[in-house]
Amino acid sequence: MRLSTGFWQTYKETPKDAEIPSHILMLRAGLIHKTAAGIYSYLPFALRIIKKIENIIREEHDKINCNEIQMSVVTPGELWKESGRWFSYGSEMMRTVDANGRDMCLSPTNEETVTDIFRKSINSYKQLPVSLYQINTKFRDEIRPRFGLMRGREFLMKDAYSFHVDKACLDKTYQDFYGCYTNIFKRTGLDFMVVEADAGAMASSDQKTHEFQVVASSGEDTVVLCKETKYAANLEKAKTLRAPCEFSKAQPLMKIETPNKKTIEDVCKFLNAPEYQSLKSLIYTAISGEEEKHYLLLLLGDDQLNEVKLKAYLKADHVMPARDNVMAELGLYKGFIGPVGLDNKIEVVFDKSVALDAAYVVGANEVDYHYQGFVASRDVKKYAQADLRMAKAGDLDQTGKHKIEIKRGIEVGHIFQLGDKYTKAMKATVLDQSGKPMIPLMGCYGIGVTRTLQAAIEQNHDENGIVWPKPIAPYHIYLAYIGKKDSTKELATGLYQELKDNGFEVLFDDRGLSPGIMFKDSDLLGLPMRIVLGERDYEATQQLEVTVRKTQQKSLVKRDAFISEIKKIWQSIT
Repeated sequence: MRLSTGFWQTYKETPKDAEIPSHILMLRAGLIHKTAAGIYSYLPFALRIIKKIENIIREEHDKINCNEIQMSVVTPGELWKESGRWFSYGSEMMRTVDANGRDMCLSPTNEETVTDIFRKSINSYKQLPVSLYQINTKFRDEIRPRFGLMRGREFLMKDAYSFHVDKACLDKTYQDFYGCYTNIFKRTGLDFMVVEADAGAMASSDQKTHEFQVVASSGEDTVVLCKETKYAANLEKAKTLRAPCEFSKAQPLMKIETPNKKTIEDVCKFLNAPEYQSLKSLIYTAISGEEEKHYLLLLLGDDQLNEVKLKAYLKADHVMPARDNVMAELGLYKGFIGPVGLDNKIEVVFDKSVALDAAYVVGANEVDYHYQGFVASRDVKKYAQADLRMAKAGDLDQTGKHKIEIKRGIEVGHIFQLGDKYTKAMKATVLDQSGKPMIPLMGCYGIGVTRTLQAAIEQNHDENGIVWPKPIAPYHIYLAYIGKKDSTKELATGLYQELKDNGFEVLFDDRGLSPGIMFKDSDLLGLPMRIVLGERDYEATQQLEVTVRKTQQKSLVKRDAFISEIKKIWQSIT
């Protein structure tokens, strides 16, 4: 591409609403144009990158016999009503009414549509398994869109769905997609992790689900890793052990006055005790269908509750802190809640890290009072124990032998086993071997295409701009010339053609700008290699300067060995 006839504009200023490096660089490098909050147009260079990511996705999906389709962006509300998600999905779904008064929506996801296609196309177990995918626009009406394409309202996504006669068949296809996704992200040149994840609203907690996370210090997700055991899980899903600590031995229960001391920190400072020798008491409400049930949860004072684990343990639809009226009914006061005398009013659950025979500080269920010497096995008659705590730095893996590591990541892919959640709700059946209707199982597999583009920048940039991984760079080489002679321009034009003839994708800067502007634009865009033909240097030495963007390593290449040397340098770039 010749820049003199191309469409490209760079900017010096940092955009006001851009908070993270990748968002800033995408706007400054002229990759995207903001149309509205959370809605962007993809400009020529961004579109080339998107197409390269899409090509990798298509090639890897072909290898596992997944068939490409394209579903409508607008979906009939009746399908969502069948699945039960029309009202439960929430405000992120943009709903509307068509000219005939029928409910419609902009698709935030496509389980309903693909299940409808399946049930009207497949009728026998002999046709299973079947896998379908699309690369298409999604719309989720985020209340506070941010970080550019990372959490936008309109985005490009690859979503795939598979249908199976039994769990063994689903497991095999799930593993195929696991391998497919691993290959995709390896081929993009990104540093990524595969981690155990929580299925959330997509599936039940006993179904397999994994996230593919691009490693980035500004990532929104927290990932727990153990190098020795190769364990990796999203923070919400992670199971770890606390590092050993010394608890107080059992002692008599004693009520003490703690005036105006409501927080763990204040109480423990007042009593000169470590926070882990106190218990954090939380009243939570679990909702399952129309039933509400309340629980007293107790964790070590310096631990935090993991609501995902709590929801899975209670097998609830939702969990939330108890409302004020519940606290009033139980006669409880925030900051002074404790388990003594409460086990006949409410179910009590201790976290597994709580030593049941050790002594702790707990609330006395009386304003300005706490208990010292509380022992769970002695002072509570009925209780349960479960893994409720959030993993944190300093923890050990589940063997208790190795320290865990915590990293930040950006979720770019997620694979789920959905079970029969949608096929059952939408009455999608096939005939089994005996000719009887059966409900197939489903898998769901997503990749954020535009999020992957931005995650690549978040992971690969420096103070001067983007540093593209080779496989998805919009072009391989930035070629520029410095000089005003016609012979210099003619030589540069010849080099441009020669590079293209040898399979290189070349961005030819023939705008005739000053070297400073060209070099800044080159670094900002971040193509893997820059070649500069300097008029004076070339006339003196017959050499061109070649710079590798990632390392800033410079080489001088003679004209008579130009292509062979460029190929060597290209091969050396990792």
